[in-house]
Amino acid sequence: MPPTTQSRPNRDFVTTIREDGSRLFLHPADARGWFTTARRWSGWFLIAIYLALPWIPVGGHPAVFLDIAGRRFHLFGHTLAFQDTWLMFFGITGLGFGLFFITALLGRVWCGWACPQTVFLEHVYRRVERWIEGDAVARRQLDAAPWTAGKLLRRGGKQVIFFVISAVIAHLFLAYFVSIPELWAMMGTAPGAHWASFVFVFVSTAILYFNFAWFREQLCIVICPYGRLQSVLIDDHSLVIGYDAQRGEPRAKLGIPDAGACVDCSRCVQVCPTGIDIRQGLQIECIGCAACIDACDEVMDKVKRPRGLVRYDSMTAFAGGKTRWLRPRILLYTGLLAVGAIVATWGLSTLRPANLAITRMIGAPYFVTDEAVRNQFLVRLVNKRDIATRFVITLPDAHAGLERTGLDGTVELAPLAEEVRTLIVQMPRAEYAGTFEFKVRVTDEAESFSLEKTVRFVGPDASLLKEDVK
Repeated sequence: MPPTTQSRPNRDFVTTIREDGSRLFLHPADARGWFTTARRWSGWFLIAIYLALPWIPVGGHPAVFLDIAGRRFHLFGHTLAFQDTWLMFFGITGLGFGLFFITALLGRVWCGWACPQTVFLEHVYRRVERWIEGDAVARRQLDAAPWTAGKLLRRGGKQVIFFVISAVIAHLFLAYFVSIPELWAMMGTAPGAHWASFVFVFVSTAILYFNFAWFREQLCIVICPYGRLQSVLIDDHSLVIGYDAQRGEPRAKLGIPDAGACVDCSRCVQVCPTGIDIRQGLQIECIGCAACIDACDEVMDKVKRPRGLVRYDSMTAFAGGKTRWLRPRILLYTGLLAVGAIVATWGLSTLRPANLAITRMIGAPYFVTDEAVRNQFLVRLVNKRDIATRFVITLPDAHAGLERTGLDGTVELAPLAEEVRTLIVQMPRAEYAGTFEFKVRVTDEAESFSLEKTVRFVGPDASLLKEDVK
């Protein structure tokens, strides 16, 4: 099949795969309209956020800095220690249920408007391709043209720019984990000095380049499971992009009597980034980008017919019914999101600027001497603040006679530092009456917060000690 031939879409097979199994490269035409403009602005806005977050300082750190080496996560002025990573459960599940909710309500609006794959492909890489090689017709002609110096220059220049853009994206992605100043310092040294980071950037650049320069829509069709999940996430009342067959059929060219509104121009197919024909119904390849809406509306304007032949609507509405926005699955997802938000809010409220952990030392749980019963603990104190902090450790409401050694006075920790100290507590044999509990309290000197842990003091049976004393 010649490279300039565009296979006619059929919902029974993937348009980008020819009958002989070879790849058909798509060259979507440009669409113009309200949705295209809005999607372009939203895409650039999302790209600007991605590029800016590692540069914007908030509270002395980048707005988003996932410092894995230091086991700290800085998010918009809040610092989470490694011990707080359990809160990520709420973030991950919240994203999952949020995606379920949005899909059930608005279909694949995420794929067409906010997915990084779509945002970077449509608003960066394909813009570069259009700038260098021209519109869809010119690009298909260039595919079919023999290799000349001009074609080699265009194709080679495009690939070089693609690789540079991929490298920039990979470096900025690394900056989320090492910060911009550290990244800049790494770039000024030999690759062997930071071989792990170098390999990460090299592999990431290669993957990004392969994906955006060649694989493209195949990621959405072959790898991403979301298109297949949409069949269970949406229903007949979900907002999708569809074709009004009642109004458009039978399709025919202008001037044909008793024909529908569709003039069978295939403009909706030409602008589709995944190569489908939306008139054949909802398909897993549809990413909800609305390019076909703008293309069809533009044609309808030219032929003096009402817009909306292809539009956002529910399948129920396309069949002549009324869309129900409130329905069981929407209420269920809303309830789950609300519960998750409440629990996450409670979890965030439990965060403290320090972390206290107490464990019993390995070995015997207690020791008995001629004078006392002794327990030994390891106290691990973590300073989550970005400033040095002095901590005061006390044993409030301790039993009379309980003595401590090894952790007296105060402990000063550097910013984001941690320290393990030994705490030894002992009870005179004459006053020991059996196992009991006591508290260890940690406060800062300003007493702006307080941490407490309840610890069990263990020992032998008290009656045995009294017999030994006798």
